[in-house]
Amino acid sequence: MAGLRDLEISDQRVIPARLLSVRFSRASGPGGQNVNKVATKVGLRLDLEGATAHLGPEGVARIREKLASRLDGEGRLHVVSSESRLQARNLEAALARMENLIQDALARPRRRKPTRPTRGSRERRLAEKRQQSDKKRLRGRESGED
Repeated sequence: MAGLRDLEISDQRVIPARLLSVRFSRASGPGGQNVNKVATKVGLRLDLEGATAHLGPEGVARIREKLASRLDGEGRLHVVSSESRLQARNLEAALARMENLIQDALARPRRRKPTRPTRGSRERRLAEKRQQSDKKRLRGRESGED
């Protein structure tokens, strides 16, 4: 296919276009009579088994875990695009969306470094607690009333 290109996940990781399969169908939405005649909706699928050589087994496992709702019955990653009235634009949008999904799934979250509160923040917290306590104490009845 002319518009099908490799997926560039990062500088080191590229998924070849041969692992992708494209299916075109009629889209709903704006377009008038064009909608009934032209197949502009794009369904793009990525063979994750074949992508193991390019992403590594742990990368494919992360994709399967994070994007489980986007996998079809055969375990392929599936993306659909039908925003545009042009087939080529929808194909490019689907390719870009798949690149972003894979990049996000492969991104490792940063480890949180535990920190300790500063002396000033502890003092401010305790001062605010004292203020609240005084405020609530003053709302109560005074001992001589009744």
